[in-house]
Amino acid sequence: MKINQYALPSLNQLMLNSCMLNSWARQFTKLVVGALSVLSVFALASSALHAQSYPVKPIRIVVPFGAGGVADLTARIVAQKMSEGLGQSVVIDNRPGAGGVVAADLVAKSEPDGYTLFLISNGTAVSASLMHSLPFDPVNDFVNLGLLATFDIAILVNSDSKFNSLTELIQHAKSHPGALNVGSINIGSTQNLTAELFKSTAALDVQVIPFNGTPAVMTALKGGQIDVATEILGPVLPQIKSKNFKVLALTSEQRSAALPDTPTAKELGVKGLIAASWNGLAAPAKTPKAVVDRLNKEINLALQNPVTEKKLLELNINPKVSTPAQAQEWYLNEIKVWARVIEKAGIAKQ
Repeated sequence: MKINQYALPSLNQLMLNSCMLNSWARQFTKLVVGALSVLSVFALASSALHAQSYPVKPIRIVVPFGAGGVADLTARIVAQKMSEGLGQSVVIDNRPGAGGVVAADLVAKSEPDGYTLFLISNGTAVSASLMHSLPFDPVNDFVNLGLLATFDIAILVNSDSKFNSLTELIQHAKSHPGALNVGSINIGSTQNLTAELFKSTAALDVQVIPFNGTPAVMTALKGGQIDVATEILGPVLPQIKSKNFKVLALTSEQRSAALPDTPTAKELGVKGLIAASWNGLAAPAKTPKAVVDRLNKEINLALQNPVTEKKLLELNINPKVSTPAQAQEWYLNEIKVWARVIEKAGIAKQ
């Protein structure tokens, strides 16, 4: 069979075509990279321009609790100072309900423009493991702007209790398995999970009983229906100072300035019993970094203001300054910590 010499390209032709193709590919790549660079610069410029003009209207903080509680008071005190720095009103929008899910979902689905913020807390971190399903993603739908405060949790007994130290209580519980009841507010709250953490870290056979709110817990403790309670220190501090209750220990990292003579559980040898309630501010995911940084700056300036700090400390609210990255790390760690507590306690998903 005779092959037509013109039917197939020569080696030189193939090499020439390949070089031309490679040259074209390189030019195309340069064009694509150049276009992406322009778009990136444009995006950064747009973000910077937005940050320079931000804010141009009032900012809303959605609070997943009712008015008057420590979380609400924290938000209001900090918001008042933030509004001065931002030059716009920062208003509080209380949206209690469904363990904070209502408020979180509202913010998660809001425009990521820095005008709708969320008072995020350990309640949101807990919901990641406690709820069967959520209408939002607790990890990916928010960007943490900064922490606001932590709240000490106290292990309390009635004033006439025979227990005068945490060591005495633990020894009695170990020698009388199943005899003691520990009260807290509702299942899944930080107070409730702290009680479960106390039970597991001290290896106690006690029953944890949830109540509907702090007043009900305190009434049960005073009436002898429960032997011990775990509760945020601030709301019960007046009753402690009036000798209605005794604090055996705090579960915080360090002692409270309000009760300098009260030891922490860690000091008393209960390793691993470190827990605190906390809150911070978050925004919808994809909020521009420049806006995140601006809000973080105003949050920290508010927390470091002597007048604001004094107001918070008087309510036994501990200001907590942080960067957005530190706040995010804190939040993700809280999700892991409480997931382990929930699993070990065998708490059913709600």
